[in-house]
Amino acid sequence: MKKNTLKPAIFLAFAFAVTATTISCTPKVQAEADQKFSTEYLAQGQTIFHNSCAKCHDLPDPSEHSDEAWTGILAEMAPKAKLNVTQHEMVYNYIISVKN
Repeated sequence: MKKNTLKPAIFLAFAFAVTATTISCTPKVQAEADQKFSTEYLAQGQTIFHNSCAKCHDLPDPSEHSDEAWTGILAEMAPKAKLNVTQHEMVYNYIISVKN
């Protein structure tokens, strides 16, 4: 009996496609640790955080999670809050700025 080697190849191609799609659709929101943002920019991030996120739940304390954890949290929550990429980045940068 001959083994079918096509199935593993199809699975690997599918897994790669799903991973590539997931990665490419995730906004690049991680800020440089030493990057500085204007007061106005961070105030906009704060306003978006308070107005968009508090509609559905209590706001978490920014210091409760690491920078990496916030990346994942916001990747999940930003689409639910209907944030665009810029708003997503502003909220992330605001949270990171107040937690550090």
